[in-house]
Formats: sequence, structure tokens, C-alpha cells
Amino acid sequence: MPERFPLPGTVRFERRFGLRGRAAMYQLPLTVAVAFIAGTAPLLNPDLLQSPLFIAGILMHLVLFAAFLVIPWQSLPKGALLAIPILDFVAIGLCRNGAVDILPGLGALAAFPVIWLAASGLMPVISGILSFVGPFLIVVFPQLLDFTTTYSLLVETLLLPTMALSLFLIMRVFGLQVRMQRLELDRKAAEVLALEAEVSGRERLLTAILDTVDVGVLAIDTEGRKLLTNRQQQLFQQTAASPEDGDELRFSGSKGSTPLPEALHPIRRAIDGQSFSNNLLWLGDIRSQRAVSTAARPMTNPAGEFTGSVIVFNDVTDLVKALTVKEDFVSNVTHEFSTPLTSILGHLDLVLESMVTLTPATRESLTVVRRNAERLSILVSDLLSAASASMNLHAKPTELAGLLTARLRSARTHAENAGITLVSEVPDRLWAIADPLRMGQVVDNLLSNAIKYSPDGGDVTIRARAAKDCIQLEVEDSGIGMTQDETDLIYGRFFRANSARESAIPGVGLGLAITKAIVEGHGGTIRCASSPGAGTTFTVTLPTSVSRAPASAS
Repeated sequence: MPERFPLPGTVRFERRFGLRGRAAMYQLPLTVAVAFIAGTAPLLNPDLLQSPLFIAGILMHLVLFAAFLVIPWQSLPKGALLAIPILDFVAIGLCRNGAVDILPGLGALAAFPVIWLAASGLMPVISGILSFVGPFLIVVFPQLLDFTTTYSLLVETLLLPTMALSLFLIMRVFGLQVRMQRLELDRKAAEVLALEAEVSGRERLLTAILDTVDVGVLAIDTEGRKLLTNRQQQLFQQTAASPEDGDELRFSGSKGSTPLPEALHPIRRAIDGQSFSNNLLWLGDIRSQRAVSTAARPMTNPAGEFTGSVIVFNDVTDLVKALTVKEDFVSNVTHEFSTPLTSILGHLDLVLESMVTLTPATRESLTVVRRNAERLSILVSDLLSAASASMNLHAKPTELAGLLTARLRSARTHAENAGITLVSEVPDRLWAIADPLRMGQVVDNLLSNAIKYSPDGGDVTIRARAAKDCIQLEVEDSGIGMTQDETDLIYGRFFRANSARESAIPGVGLGLAITKAIVEGHGGTIRCASSPGAGTTFTVTLPTSVSRAPASAS
């Protein structure tokens, strides 16, 4: 395992020179101390030079240090290293007992081999015994020569070896703690390496996934700085960024229009923490604009604080072109249907209202033809409304309560034939600024759907009330209902729920698309709450004023 932390100089020296370097490094402090004593003590007391034991001890230290540098310790048994502290005890004993009257404190040098024994970790029991016996023999050696012992002398004799043994035990415990810490550091270093490898692998996997998808992905922080991007987004940057704007993407609300204001720019909205989806914009300059569907979701930390956003850019140019071609086709075909249908209805009316006597069977057949022609005319009208690029609104003060009551009366016959009871929860007066013709169309569509999709009868309730700064209309039924996924799709053109198709309920799926366009043209919203078998509730919310609403709805 590679090293994760810098090593001390002594450890690097040991690793470079092996056991020989280790022996020399452990011996060096004692040799330096002895050399200092040998150089300074005779200057203070020249009589030391007359002590053969002192001189022999000094020379033995120097010889030992030189020998430790040349002995091939790696070729010897590991326990052979214990010879180092044993010989040190002998050399210290010679020095101490050779100058016992002048420098009695030389016995303290025994601390060096004791520390060596504790730090080496070799044969702990034997090392502990040597830590006591070595200093004991150093102190007791003169007493063995004169054979005199007193209580105070015995205490002095045991003091140094006891302190040496205590020092050994302390160093041993400290060494074990250091070793445990070192093992813990190595374990944590291994965990860090494993985590780094795992994170690196996940990063490579994420990069491969992001570069595989055909949508641009951009992650930014709260300041708008780029955190992550993929290959497709880099292509967007290369093809859509203008030289004068640098790396900033230029978006327009529609093809060929001026750039979006900064507040509506998708990246600016993402920096502000907004969440949006299916936001259709045009990317790039006029000569090479692409239709892009943008979406953004905010990112939060475990504390729920906003930390940035992920923005997705999906190139839908081909889809937009295909939809445009389809809408043009539907519009053209519908216009072609409209003229002959008008002629058919007109001539049928002339025949039915003429003074010519018709047999009952003929009149009934012509009535059936007229009824189906009217149905086809309504379908053509819906197609024209759905294909129209704009819907003209003529808003004015409108008494909605009367409008709703009139629409309920018109739908009552249809409801009674279907076994449905219409319930009105409308106030006596309810004024709004709206287009009465278009709002009547909204109510007719919602009531018609509520009756149509309640094949087993039940109640259809229409409610209206004034709220703060808005007016709310509700149409609730107890019909077949739909799933949550379907409620997100019902406003699309030609969409029909599975339950409607399975029940063979007639329709082409344009009514709600037109209804949504009218409501949004008034600056309002429409939402749907439904569940299978539990009915459906549509809620239309209109502002009290349409001054901020567009003049037409797309």
C-alpha cells in the first residue's frame, strides 16, 4: 500500500539502510551524550583521565557505535539486536563506576538503552527484565567489591533500576499506543483509497451515462458556476453561443424573435431556485436557431438548503417542425371541409322548411342527415379552433351567474336523457371581466364532458365563487374518472383516456385543449383532480381583471 503520510527523517533513514541503520540510529543519542561527557568532564575534573574504568567505558561506546555501523544485522537472528542495549549497560557501568565519586549521576545514562528496549518491541518480557537488571548491576557493582550494605544504600541501589523499569513500561505503553494509532491511520488510509477508487469509478460511470444521452445536462451552483456538463451540452455551447456573448447561451421565446430578458432566461431562473419543465425556447441566432425544451430542478443539501440546480436541454426542432406540418395539414383539410358542410346544411334547411310535402320517412331521414351534418360541423369547428395559431378574445364585464344558469338549462335535456342530475351552486350575481362567448364555450365543454363520462348516471355539480383577486368555477362529476398520469396529458390535442376508449364513448380529444387555450387567454388556469371510478373535478381560476392577460391565446 503506498504511503499516505510523510515519514519522519529517522524512519526514512531506517528504511533506506535497513537493520544496520536502525541499530545506528538507536545508538546515536547515547554516543552523542557520552562524547559530550568525555569532552567536557575532564575539563572540570582532570582526575577523570586517571580512571581506567572511565576511559574504558568511553572507548567502548565509540567502538560499539562504529561496530554497529558495519555489522550485517540483517544476516543475524532478529534477537541479536538485544546485544546492543546489553553492551550499552556494560559500557555505562564502566563509565559510572570509574567516576562514581566525581560524577555519580552517570548512571542516568541507562535510560538510553532502556528506551531502546521499549522502542524496539523485541521480546517484551526479556526486554523488561533487562531494563531492571542492567541498571541494577550498574549500581550494585561497587557494593559487590566492598561487601558493605546499609538500608539507605539498598534504597539507592533499587531506585535507579526501579525508575528504569517504570520508564520501560511507560515507553512500552506509549509505543503500543503509537503503533495502534499507526495501524488505525493505515486502515483509514486504505479506506480513503478504496473510497477514492469507488468515487472515481462512479464519476466515470456518470460521465459515460451523461455522454450517452442525447440531451444537454448542466449543473450549476447558487452563483451560476458550472459544476457538471455533458458532451451534448458542450455541443450546444459550441453551436449556439455567440462570439459577443462568450459562453452564454442566447434564447428566444419564439423563432426569429428578440432574445429573452434575463429574468426569463432558463439558467437565470435555475439560479433563482425555480423548478420548471417543458419550457419551449429557441436557441442560437436567427440563422441557425434550434427549438429546445428546457427543464430545471433545484438541488438541496441534507439541511434542505438550496445548493444549485440541474438544467436539461432537449433539442426538439424536428418534433416542432413535424407538429407544424401536422397543424398546417389539419387546418387546410378542415377549411376544405367547412365550405361543403355549410352548403349541405343550408340546402337541408331549405328542403326541410320548404312548402314541398315530404313523406314522414323522407323527413325523418333528412332530419338524421342534418343532425349528423351538424355534428360534423361542430367537429370541423373544433379542429379549426385547435389548429388556429391564435384565439381572439373580446373581454368585457360579464355576469357569470346568468351565463352559467343559461348553460345549465341548455344541458339539462342531455343530462336527463343520460340519467344525470345537474346541481347548481352558483350565487345570484357574479361579475367578471371575460369574453362571454368563449366562457360559454368553456362551460359547455366541461358540462358536456361531465355528462358524457358519467355513463352510470349520478350528479354533475357546477360551482362558482369569488375569491381574493380571482373567480373560481368548478365542474364535478361522479363518473369513470382517470389516472393521475392521464390528468397530466388530457390537455393535449387528440388525447383520450384509456377508460373513455374502452367504454366506446365518442369524441376526438379536442375539447379540453380548446378549453385550456381559452382559460389561459383570459390569464387564468385550469386544473384537474381525478381518480379511476371516483369522478373528476375541473377547477377554472380567472383573474378579476384581464389587463395583464394577452389579447390572444396560443
